[in-house]
Amino acid sequence: MGLDANAADSCRVLAYEGGAARTKNVLATMVKNLLTLSIVGLTFFFFGWWVYNAFPLFPLQGGIVGPWTDPAAEGTVGEVLGLVQASYPWSPALGANLADNLTGVFWFAFALFAMTTASILSGAVIERIKVGAYAILAVVLGSFTWVVAASWGWNPYGWFLTQFGYHDFGCSAVLHGVAGFFALGVLINLGPRIGKFDAAGNPRVIMPHNLPLTMVGLMLIFVGFYAFLAACVIFVPGQTMAITIYGTPMTLSSIGVNTTLALAAGIIGSYMGSKADPFYTISGGLAGIISVGAGLDLYSPAIVIVVAFIGAYIMPFVGNAVEKAGIDDAVGAFAVHGFCGMFGALMVGILATGYPQLEGIPSTNFVAQVIGTFVCTIILGFIPGYGVSFMLKKFNMLRISEEEEIAGLDLADFGIEGYPEYSIMAERNGHPSPGVPLVQATTPQS
Repeated sequence: MGLDANAADSCRVLAYEGGAARTKNVLATMVKNLLTLSIVGLTFFFFGWWVYNAFPLFPLQGGIVGPWTDPAAEGTVGEVLGLVQASYPWSPALGANLADNLTGVFWFAFALFAMTTASILSGAVIERIKVGAYAILAVVLGSFTWVVAASWGWNPYGWFLTQFGYHDFGCSAVLHGVAGFFALGVLINLGPRIGKFDAAGNPRVIMPHNLPLTMVGLMLIFVGFYAFLAACVIFVPGQTMAITIYGTPMTLSSIGVNTTLALAAGIIGSYMGSKADPFYTISGGLAGIISVGAGLDLYSPAIVIVVAFIGAYIMPFVGNAVEKAGIDDAVGAFAVHGFCGMFGALMVGILATGYPQLEGIPSTNFVAQVIGTFVCTIILGFIPGYGVSFMLKKFNMLRISEEEEIAGLDLADFGIEGYPEYSIMAERNGHPSPGVPLVQATTPQS
């Protein structure tokens, strides 16, 4: 049931980003989200799932595990090799296999997380990016860079955990931090939307065409977070509670309590920090959950409230600072995901240092959180996002033309409008009403 609820995330993001776009770009924005689901879903099947299982030992504990690995390998390498062999696209473990009921479930969960990661980038770059460029960036982010981060920091064999004791239960840095910083790197090369800044460089407000739809989409995303976080626990047969990949105990009731408190405290924090800005206020719920995600399994409810409030309170200031720097982040993706993801992962090192994890694994500590967060946000987030988008820009593959942007992507890509106006003649008793103008059609009628 949790995965079913999480699978509806594409619908939620569709509403959220569709509402955030202007009327001339609403169809293009929604179609881009459909492509995110399709492209990332397929590429994650063909190689993303293998990356997650093949990279945990690389580079500190061993090499990348694959067909070239000695099939007779023993110990940790042998255990990882077994998982890798089950992750190949041709593996029977991903098909109708009654002997293995879990591999496909884990693939499904991670594929949904991959789509969600790419959709974070999707919102930041609306209204000006070429579809082909976005597809390339979505694959790099959704099926590779965040997957490497998960392999290192969200995997029982990952070297973030085994070598340093890194802890990130709800993927604050592993998913959100990677995506937010990746988006920031792309936005620097992509540039702002036409008209976003005046001649003096001062930012103008570009309002969503349907803010209520955006708010509804975000509220539905909140619902999906309960499923997302519930999918982060492992139920052990014969046990009365679940555990995380870090070996810490966790129950669904604890997830429900802490997630609800983080949502509530985050909305209050962003409401106060943004001085009641509607868009930032509703985004604060997401900011609050991400801010506590890394330590959600370690924090008491009181700590959850404080951390969520602080992260969400600061978030609007980060968003405004990004805007003042001349960067046009259409939905505040960096502030919500990048900053709050980084903040959440680091707070574990401050508030939960010394917490025991799996046997033989270092306890939680600040140094581990700094190392893991830096690698996720900078090495696997910002640098790939900036580098790939820079190359696309050099080959004139990144941004649409000025003419297309002014006309709107709905007309440029599809030749239709999201909200077409048809010929209307107001009638009264079968006759045209006097004084009522005729509204002309703006799109060809067949």
